[in-house]
Amino acid sequence: MKTLINIKSVLFASLFLSGNMMVAQTQVAKPAPVSSEVKTESSVPSEDIFVDDIVRKRIVVENKIMDLQPVREADIAWERRIQRVIDTREKLNLPFRSQELNLFKVFQQMVYDSTITAFSDEFFKEVLSPDEIKGKMSKLDTLIDLNPDTYEEQIKIVRNDINWEKIEQYRVKEIWFFDKQRSVMDVRILGIAPLYASDKDKENGIAPYPLFWVYLPEAREPLSKFRVYNEENDMAPMSWADLFDARVFSSYIYKKSNVLDFRLKDFYVADPEDTQNRAGIDMLLQSEKIKNELLNMEHDLWEY
Repeated sequence: MKTLINIKSVLFASLFLSGNMMVAQTQVAKPAPVSSEVKTESSVPSEDIFVDDIVRKRIVVENKIMDLQPVREADIAWERRIQRVIDTREKLNLPFRSQELNLFKVFQQMVYDSTITAFSDEFFKEVLSPDEIKGKMSKLDTLIDLNPDTYEEQIKIVRNDINWEKIEQYRVKEIWFFDKQRSVMDVRILGIAPLYASDKDKENGIAPYPLFWVYLPEAREPLSKFRVYNEENDMAPMSWADLFDARVFSSYIYKKSNVLDFRLKDFYVADPEDTQNRAGIDMLLQSEKIKNELLNMEHDLWEY
């Protein structure tokens, strides 16, 4: 009789323990199912759903620009300093006037972020602070306003920011040199400056002047992260650094190194009675002559 009671108690205990174990197993959290979705370039980006493109373009941002060919001083057999003017109104230079990807906005962003250094002179000696640059980017104008209640004239001083569309020209400082180690004629751009003249300056006959100078060897790496608009292909990954390295722009020579440090327009003074702008034509012809001299010099070094 006692044996039967012991067997019943053991069966009851085993059933009780097995039930508790089943409940405990059901309460254990199940592992999350593994996602079988494969991410491709056409997939919806996880970091940003709304992208104004097929995919987020990262080729220009992630690519690293190649360093320039190192040059020793002993290998430079000849050099000539040249300053050019890029007129953004020419057809080849229209990327400079892009509404979204124009060069002036790129310079403005990099200067404000202290990514690059801005200089007030073409010799890269006087550094401009971001606050000084912001002061150059805006002009104070005096307006006379009529009070509608008292009908009295009031003088107001307003601050107007420079419109990037007013930047119609850029000045480029470069050096042409002959590298006897590689036996090639090469060119390096040293600086770029946006030229600006307000409407009042144009009325007073003041020519556009540089707002600031950017040292291109320093700015070359940051410029490689900004795309250039390509009219033939929106996907073309050309950057501003590539544009200047490949010299994909049209320009005319503004100044050549000389003992008196004269500009071309200092050699050709306009005649007040000249109505045909012969001085301007002579400057353009002299600019083309200097271009041909630079191109022919390398050609004359070889014998065929």
